[in-house]
Amino acid sequence: MIEIKNLYKSYPRSGGGEIAVLKDINLAVADRSITAIVGASGAGKSTLSKLISLLEQPTSGSILVNGKDLSRLRGESLRHERRAIGTIFQSSALLSRKTAAENIALPLEYLGVVKSDIKKRVAELLEAVGLTSRRDYYPSQLSGGQKQRVGIARALALHPQVLLSDEATSGLDPETTETILSLLTRLRDEFDLSIVLITHEMDAVRHAANYIAAIKDGEIVEQGKVSDLLSNPHSSVGRQLISLNVADAFNDRHLVAELIYGAGVPSDWVQIASEKLGAAVHILGAKIEQIGNDGIYGRTLVGLEFAKPLGVEIESVKEQLRAIGFHAEFRNELERIAA
Repeated sequence: MIEIKNLYKSYPRSGGGEIAVLKDINLAVADRSITAIVGASGAGKSTLSKLISLLEQPTSGSILVNGKDLSRLRGESLRHERRAIGTIFQSSALLSRKTAAENIALPLEYLGVVKSDIKKRVAELLEAVGLTSRRDYYPSQLSGGQKQRVGIARALALHPQVLLSDEATSGLDPETTETILSLLTRLRDEFDLSIVLITHEMDAVRHAANYIAAIKDGEIVEQGKVSDLLSNPHSSVGRQLISLNVADAFNDRHLVAELIYGAGVPSDWVQIASEKLGAAVHILGAKIEQIGNDGIYGRTLVGLEFAKPLGVEIESVKEQLRAIGFHAEFRNELERIAA
C-alpha cells in the first residue's frame, strides 16, 4: 500500500519567496488497486508524479510504501528503496540500440544481478506482457503499443510494489489504449501491485481505475471510488466520466431530464417510469457502462412527454424517479410549469 500524507511542494520564485505547487495532498492507494489521478494541464499532476517516483523530494509531508516513509531517505538508502516503485513514462523511453530484452534487462544489469537470473527474469516479463516473440526486436521494429509493453516490463524488473503510470497511454490509439489498460489490470493481480494512473483521459479512468482523485491548482478537490462518484449527482468528476452532449427539444408538454443511472435501477425502468409518471419516455441520449465489478453506471438524457400541458410539480416528478432509483436533474430552462 502507498500512503501520501500532508504532502506539500514549493519552488523558489524568481523574484523571491516561494510558489506552492502542491498543497496538503492526502491519498491512499490500496494493495491490488488502481487509483487514477486526474486534472487539467498545470494542475500539479506532473509534480506529484515526480514526488511519488522519488525523483524529487517534497517540501514537507510523507510518502509511505507499506508503512515505510521513503520521502525521508537520502543517498544509498533512497536508491535502494526506490526499487519499490516502478515507473511507466508517456514515451516508452527505450534505448534505440538495444533490443526489447536488453531494454528490460537494464535495471537488473545496473544492480549487478547475475546473468542467469537476468535471463530468467526477462523471459518471465516478456511472457507477462505478451512479447516473447519480439524479444530480439529493436524499438524501431515495434509498434507504439509494443514499445509501451516493453516499458511496462522494464518497470516491473525489480519486483516493485507500486507501479506509477505517468500518462502512459497518451498518444496511443483507442484500441491500443484499451489493450494497455487491460494489461495493467491483469498485471496488478498477477504481481500484487498498487497502481497509480496519472492521466487526463477519462476513458482510461472508467476502464481501469477503482478509485479516482481530481487535482486542481495543486489541491485534491474530489476523490472516492469511481462507482460512488458516478452515482453522485453533485460530483463534477462523475459528470466528466460519463457526459452527454445532446441538443434539447421541448415544449409545454415536455420535460428534458438527465437521469443518473446507478446499480439499483431495474432493467425495465422505462416502462415503470412511463406508468408512474403517466408520460411517454423518450431516450434522447445515453452513456451507460459496466464499471469493473461494481455494476452499471452512467447518465441518460430523456424527454418526458405528457398527454396535456404540464400540470405536475417538478418535485413530484423527481420524487417518482427517485423511487425507481434515479436522481433526476432538469435543465434550468425547463424548471417551469405550464399553467
